[in-house]
Amino acid sequence: MAAAGSAGSWRWMIVVPLLLVMLQLAGAASAAALPVVINTWAFRKAAETAWRVLQQGGSELDAVERGCGQCEIDQCDGSVGYGGSPDESGETTLDAMIMNGNTMEVGAVADLRHIKNAIGVARKVIEYTKHTLLVGESASLFAVRMGFPYEDLTTQKSLSMYSKWLNQSCQPNYWKNVVPDSSKSCGPYKRPEEVTCKEQTNLQRSIHNHDTIGMVVIGGSGTVVSGTSTNGAAHKIPGRVGDSPIAGAGSYADSTAGGAAATGDGDIMMRFLPSYQAVEYMRMGTDPTVACQKVISRIQKYAPEFFGAVICANTTGSYGAACNKIPGLTQFRFMVANPLLSQPTEQVVDCI
Repeated sequence: MAAAGSAGSWRWMIVVPLLLVMLQLAGAASAAALPVVINTWAFRKAAETAWRVLQQGGSELDAVERGCGQCEIDQCDGSVGYGGSPDESGETTLDAMIMNGNTMEVGAVADLRHIKNAIGVARKVIEYTKHTLLVGESASLFAVRMGFPYEDLTTQKSLSMYSKWLNQSCQPNYWKNVVPDSSKSCGPYKRPEEVTCKEQTNLQRSIHNHDTIGMVVIGGSGTVVSGTSTNGAAHKIPGRVGDSPIAGAGSYADSTAGGAAATGDGDIMMRFLPSYQAVEYMRMGTDPTVACQKVISRIQKYAPEFFGAVICANTTGSYGAACNKIPGLTQFRFMVANPLLSQPTEQVVDCI
């Protein structure tokens, strides 16, 4: 009898852990639900707007356009929409994109001037052209032809930011290896006769000069749409375009796998196409959180102090996020809405 009892105990020692694992897996699976809205940062009104569009029968494209557009109206953190992040000449310019994961069509605008609704113009690029990306003043002229009002994007706040920057010898800025010394004075700069390369480290990166609204919406039928909108890096060199309007960098959508969006230092992040890579990891069956972590880790090898984060969602509705741990960014906040949540909810991940 003792032997039988011992055998029974051993069986339970094996079965109980297996049951716990099965329960954990079931819990993880139940956390995934469609439709789902996920966006970077704690931009609650953007998530609420996108979710409301879906609940009212709007399409996934409608949800992304309206959700990102809400941030343009609200001037989220001063880094999205008009009146923020003036460039070296004091002008605010906008970048945006939207991608349809069913057709793989992309509409994008970069260095957009005098038009407030950048994500709206990006969608018109899909609907009314055979192009993918329009830039600069020509993009603005296209927007006017599409019915968007031509407006001044400058505000008292952006003028104040610009004046303060000028008064502190144009610091920080994005020049290097030029004369006069860009770390001590304003330009105009020029290339010296002999260039001695040195790393510039005074850019003082923070969530307030590298924010982007990045959003992924997956509908109940599995349609994936992603989008971004930003006014770019504060005090950027005029003409600079970051990752936000670049497919595969700022965001990526594929209805056979999932969607992802990035935020942070676009000049570094765009070199690694993190959104595309995250979607490809999910295509191979990688959990969304792990997919996000893997792309962050890849960038870390080359730029360990970069500022950035990625959000990911797969076609089951499972989602995740990851960020690079640096001073000033130890956690990353993002918004999620799905049928299992009573309302769009802010979530937090620890940076790696």
